[in-house]
Amino acid sequence: MNARWEYGDGVRLVRNVKNDGTYPGLPVGAPLVRRGTIGHVVDVGTFLQDQIIYSVHFLEEGRIVGCREEELIDIDDPWTPSRFEFRDKVLPSVALTLGGEAVIPAGSVGEVLRVIRDAPGGVAYHLHFDALPGRVFQVGETLLGPAEGTEEETVEEVNHASLP
Repeated sequence: MNARWEYGDGVRLVRNVKNDGTYPGLPVGAPLVRRGTIGHVVDVGTFLQDQIIYSVHFLEEGRIVGCREEELIDIDDPWTPSRFEFRDKVLPSVALTLGGEAVIPAGSVGEVLRVIRDAPGGVAYHLHFDALPGRVFQVGETLLGPAEGTEEETVEEVNHASLP
């Protein structure tokens, strides 16, 4: 295992993270750091001997949080913010079609399966709708809104290793 970042390197968080019970002083499920936030590596360690964990200091939040490599990108890597994340509930503003036939009515609740930040034309999402099981639709962000009664800025469930 080779660490991608070293002490002092700047990184950006690509997922919202919340307390899984290992962050002291906050209840389980409390938001810790939002996606897109920039921090600096202050320590590199391992978890279960096969995962590199980076202790990242997020200065604006005043927190040091353990992050896995897949949760981080270089500070200079391109970053495209998105309105929704994995598992968020969304509503399309137009009917979705297959072969010219409307199969998902506008306003049907869908669930985000994947965020595609580098899609032509801007951020897009892979979505699942209960109305058409087994089909995945790719829909541009401009055609979506948050489902009523859900928070647009939900926090993805991510487990984090305790910090020393």
